[in-house]
Amino acid sequence: MPTPDAPPSIEVTRLRKHYGDVVAVEDLSFSLAPGTTCGLLGGNGAGKTSTIAMLLGLLLPDAGSIRVLGVDMLADRHAVLGRMNFSSPYVDLPQRLTVEQNLRVYAQLYGVRDAHARIAQLAREIDIERFLTREYRTLSAGQKTRVALAKALLNRPQVLLLDEPTTSLDPDSADRMRSYLQQYQRDSGATLLLASHNMREVERLCDHVLMLRAGTLVDQGTPAMLIARYGRRDMEEVFLDIARDRPGPGSAQQPSIAPAREPDAGGASGAAPTHSGREAPLRETGQRPAPHAQPAPPPRAAAGSDTP
Repeated sequence: MPTPDAPPSIEVTRLRKHYGDVVAVEDLSFSLAPGTTCGLLGGNGAGKTSTIAMLLGLLLPDAGSIRVLGVDMLADRHAVLGRMNFSSPYVDLPQRLTVEQNLRVYAQLYGVRDAHARIAQLAREIDIERFLTREYRTLSAGQKTRVALAKALLNRPQVLLLDEPTTSLDPDSADRMRSYLQQYQRDSGATLLLASHNMREVERLCDHVLMLRAGTLVDQGTPAMLIARYGRRDMEEVFLDIARDRPGPGSAQQPSIAPAREPDAGGASGAAPTHSGREAPLRETGQRPAPHAQPAPPPRAAAGSDTP
């Protein structure tokens, strides 16, 4: 449960990253209260992975600032890295080490006390006991995903960054992992930032959602708020509206979608959007246009015939 009165766990201000002429992230600002589970959503190339890499200190931004648990990541990231962790099925662990050896190495890097007991606990809870002694390279994609999650939880992180945490898992395993993450968040009060293309997962796990397109934050809110704002049935339909730059049937906005922003003290509207347990007010909407209207069919040649 988010605690809006506490200092933010993650605070990003006007973050920018370009790769030559390619815009990865542009003027991105947001903050997350402790205990928030936030979805970071967008199509391929929207800037999700670059944002996570900058939050971890693996990638230097061209401009902007990042604070995690009150620490300036650009100036002193090593002071907070031990309280963070990261999971991605696309980042391999050393191939020739066994699963248990890999977990021991990372437990030592994170300074985990009683690493043997912690590894045994996670192995039971995440169901990786039966392949602890196997070399990592022999695992299936789904098994590697579970090992990646176990690695990410070794140090009981206060900030957990998750990139597609249930990809490659069968429906039963994915459901168990989502339940496990929900329980971990409730027990620890950790802040989770989740990049996912699974919109049912987002609706289930996330208190708040940040929608990116071409490196820019274009909208944000709770899943329920976004579904209502766009007049859609679920987050998958909202995602398609934003990814394709089209207004939903519940919005009178033109295709360019901008996040609601609070005015600053001087009345300007350039304040960075934040999430501190309260949602920005919904924008006014007009009459709902019919979605995806098609041109009328041409008249039939025969007079008096009915049109379909």
